[in-house]
Amino acid sequence: MPIDEQLAIALFRFGHYGNAASTLKVALWAGIGFGTVPLVTNRVLKATCSERFRKSALHWSSPQAKEAAKAWVQDASCPAWRDGWLMVDGTLVPLFMRPGFFGNTFFDRKSNYSLNVQVSPCSYIKVFVFMQGLYLRSYQLRT
Repeated sequence: MPIDEQLAIALFRFGHYGNAASTLKVALWAGIGFGTVPLVTNRVLKATCSERFRKSALHWSSPQAKEAAKAWVQDASCPAWRDGWLMVDGTLVPLFMRPGFFGNTFFDRKSNYSLNVQVSPCSYIKVFVFMQGLYLRSYQLRT
């Protein structure tokens, strides 16, 4: 199965909860066997959590790219924001129920159990950091 289809299935499943995230509903949506859904989901999670993926696909910008991004910010917006070359966006992916292991760590500020996914692209929409799960607790992000 192509990687883009696997990713689409996993993201569809992550974006729904309750009966809409069941393997049968996702399988009907994707036109695949219902046993394939958890296999694909696990494969996508394993791939995105692997150190190999992070090192090969996601990296910090070079000093030249950083300077080009700063110049773009200065030209495209307020010159005072020149040093604001980095952006962070994130979302909460709600879980159907409390996870069995370390469930309280998934409890978010909106009183739901969810995964925190954050992506940090530079101005060229080039992703260099991707984090998910309970690694992103708010007290860990404050440095």
